[in-house]
Amino acid sequence: MTKSICVVGLGYIGLPTSVMFAINGHKVRGVDVNHRAVEMVNNKQLHLEENGLEERLKEAVENGNLHASTEPAEADVFIIAVPSPIKADKTANLEYVRKATASIVPFVKEGDLVILESTVPPRTVEDVMVPELEKSNLVIGAQLFISHSPERVIPGKVFQELVSNDRIVGGINEKSSLMTKELYEVFVKGTIHLTDATTAEMVKVIENTYRDVNIAFANELAMISEKIGVNAWEAIKLANYHPRVNIHTPGPGVGGHCIAVDPWFLAEIEPDLSKIIQLSRNTNDSMPMYTADKIYDFLKEQGLNDGKVALLGLSFKANIDDQRESPSLAVINHLMEREINFNVFDPHIKETVVVNQTHSLEEAVDGADILVVLTDHDKFKAIDPAQLDSLMRTKMVFDTKNALPLQDWAKAGFVVKRLGDSKIERD
Repeated sequence: MTKSICVVGLGYIGLPTSVMFAINGHKVRGVDVNHRAVEMVNNKQLHLEENGLEERLKEAVENGNLHASTEPAEADVFIIAVPSPIKADKTANLEYVRKATASIVPFVKEGDLVILESTVPPRTVEDVMVPELEKSNLVIGAQLFISHSPERVIPGKVFQELVSNDRIVGGINEKSSLMTKELYEVFVKGTIHLTDATTAEMVKVIENTYRDVNIAFANELAMISEKIGVNAWEAIKLANYHPRVNIHTPGPGVGGHCIAVDPWFLAEIEPDLSKIIQLSRNTNDSMPMYTADKIYDFLKEQGLNDGKVALLGLSFKANIDDQRESPSLAVINHLMEREINFNVFDPHIKETVVVNQTHSLEEAVDGADILVVLTDHDKFKAIDPAQLDSLMRTKMVFDTKNALPLQDWAKAGFVVKRLGDSKIERD
């Protein structure tokens, strides 16, 4: 049965979700406060990068099932997919969710379903959304149905995972859950698991907190390995051959809209019961400074008091343009605090978003003393070190993501460094 759907928020989750419902036969109104994003969507143009989005957006607009606007309208289903960031004090900023919910109140009617997709602290549906939706004068759970179905996708593979991943649906009552399950079954092939709203909120936060704690463990292993002469990447790989061990990999920090944010939701709710969670967050938040300090030390080792750094990567993850909470941005800030000269390049980010951003690899490395890989884009992995020979002043490379074949770089005359690996310096 064809439904009219109003999706509030046309970002990295809202737009792909809108497109998926539209190409599967539903009438979708995508809403965003960003006038430029709305205009681009209606013109079948992308304002964000995601594999497979361009052709699906074109299909959705051309078949007449997707239209973008800056204002909500009456619909059968309302999906809220807006940001839920943290404030400077590490507490949740739920104003986007509250305002998005308030914006649909004039348009909801009896029998409608409201779904929150944003990742939020547990009890957001009950404590933030329900009070706003009660202003509609509809009876919650009898005339107006509400659920939480958090996105569980990874940038770069959104469409694949929207379809294949299991999905969690938590309603304020059983009917809300069943209505949501029926809606998503139009494209979800994974199992849809039903629960209550607060449990669904907790599940999503648990998933991302688990990964954050795991990465913090890997980062501690990397720092220990550097002290005792071990290659952490090799040690972790070998440890993971154990059937019950699955250690993640270290890096210059943790980014993205989920892993770097969601653990703070639990810390805010129960600060005295989340000691490991808070310690892990602080460990991962410290890695950009640790990385900047390593860069400074490497330059000093070479006697380069006026050294220049070429930073490769601004996005938080490989092969995407998403910079939300990217550790690269924090590394840049720490280099600026130390007054270290740098250029930065990311082939996936076309617009200038930071100081000293270049728009070609050659421009970034020209006159540089050390090349630092902060994001493991495929294009960086394919760099031929020989092509940089005449551009760099000093041939040194620091790989924070274990992305490069460092043996080839060493053969090309580079001094090679890798985060979490002091063994490489002795080989």
